[in-house]
Amino acid sequence: MDSLSDRVAALSPDRLRGIRRGIEKESLRAQPDGELALTPHPAALGSPLTHPHITTDFSESQLELVTGAHPSVEATLAELTEIHQFVYHELAALGDEMLWVSSMPCGLPTDETIPLGRYGTSNVGRAKSVYRMGLGHRYGRRMQTISGIHYNWSLPGLDNDGHFALIRNFRRHAFLLLYLFGASPAVCASFVAGRAHELQPLGAHAMHLPWATSLRMGRLGYQSDAQATLAVSYNGLESYATTLEEALTRPYPAYEAVGIRNPGGDYNQLATTLLQIENEFYGTIRPKRVIRTGERPLHALRERGVEYLEVRLMDLNPFEPIGIDAATARFLDLFLLHCLLTDSPPDTPQEIAALKANQHLTAARGREPGLCLDRRGESVRLSDWAAQLVGELAPIADAMDAVHGGRAHAQALVQARQRLAAPGELPSARVLQAVRDQHGSSFVAFTRQQALATRAHLLALDYPAAIKQRFDALAVESVQAQADIEAADRVPFETFRREYLSSRHLRPAASSSAMPGSSGA
Repeated sequence: MDSLSDRVAALSPDRLRGIRRGIEKESLRAQPDGELALTPHPAALGSPLTHPHITTDFSESQLELVTGAHPSVEATLAELTEIHQFVYHELAALGDEMLWVSSMPCGLPTDETIPLGRYGTSNVGRAKSVYRMGLGHRYGRRMQTISGIHYNWSLPGLDNDGHFALIRNFRRHAFLLLYLFGASPAVCASFVAGRAHELQPLGAHAMHLPWATSLRMGRLGYQSDAQATLAVSYNGLESYATTLEEALTRPYPAYEAVGIRNPGGDYNQLATTLLQIENEFYGTIRPKRVIRTGERPLHALRERGVEYLEVRLMDLNPFEPIGIDAATARFLDLFLLHCLLTDSPPDTPQEIAALKANQHLTAARGREPGLCLDRRGESVRLSDWAAQLVGELAPIADAMDAVHGGRAHAQALVQARQRLAAPGELPSARVLQAVRDQHGSSFVAFTRQQALATRAHLLALDYPAAIKQRFDALAVESVQAQADIEAADRVPFETFRREYLSSRHLRPAASSSAMPGSSGA
């Protein structure tokens, strides 16, 4: 059997150079006192429906900043920095709002007061808002205000089976990313007010778990009892698609009770199925394909195959101005290549359950000395398993450094080894220490200070006029694009909703399966 070094050597330099990565980064807009900003999405930023780089996630108060796909980490982070600069300068021109730099939210108002994203009067714009209304009914609006970073990644020449083999290993080893980069061990007490939880008090207004790495990826985060009934297999595209199609077409009694509309005629949700649309499926990693206008994501995957992978478990790093640094991005590249190049047996329902337990353990207790995880039925120390995996990344780092020049990938591994040897250097440990030692055990005070420092840093960077001109033009173009979509609508919203959600659009068929004037919500 080939060694890992042999498999690395078999990857041509051209393929390694052809790796593309992009970032989607969510952040809440916050007031200076650390409370959620309830103002509309700033008009100067353009239309969140159509802007290619600045949109909103669940809430009107939750910005999502999106880069293109780039051949280098440096280019990706440079674009993300420029998007941040424009946003901060426009916010500064309007007042004193800032971006919340932690994944766990700032001080939140009552659940129903958290504003849903608004996307105009077109059918597709209304569908996006109704989808968010549905998320609020199903999971509560607070959960949806949790923010993170999605790392989109592609390697040339990778077929569907290769993508799914990578995904299976990613899920097996995802605990390592939660451990090394989790940065959400605490939260404002407003987040859990009135709900059951296992958190411990941290000062008067914060809650935490002492060994947590990522509350965002634990039981308090993006979890769903309903989705827990899904046994999603990643053994191939068709088994994955079949499971997802069932969730998109099977009525779910609790959601049927909510209904499509309320007695006044307003929409509660898009559908009463287990998932309203594909994006509602929570996972640490997703197979993705750029969709055509009006096309369902599942149809695109089935017809044209997996194009790239979306890594979804990265917390915002509150110590980094744009939420992620170059060493972390390079480690992700190495980790993903390792997942591809190592043997990846088929998953089983038993293993899938064990991996979910590993995720929850690492999220809640990852830094606990001696913590053990389940590795294919064997109990193994997290620290030992993590050290083994990081050690196996060395030949991949050498190959990437040979292609890109320098020693940046090897240095990313050095940093990871240092964190394994000194867990106090992990972002989650640093957050808790700073909250306790510098901010009187106030999570909001800590994050507020980091947010203000981040705001000052980004406003102080060189800001050429060309950056503002480019983004001003994109904002104007996006507003016009939204107006064009609204003017092109020809059918009532209910007709649009029924047609878009029709199960026949989930499977490859005639090219007419795409509806004009719609897009993924």
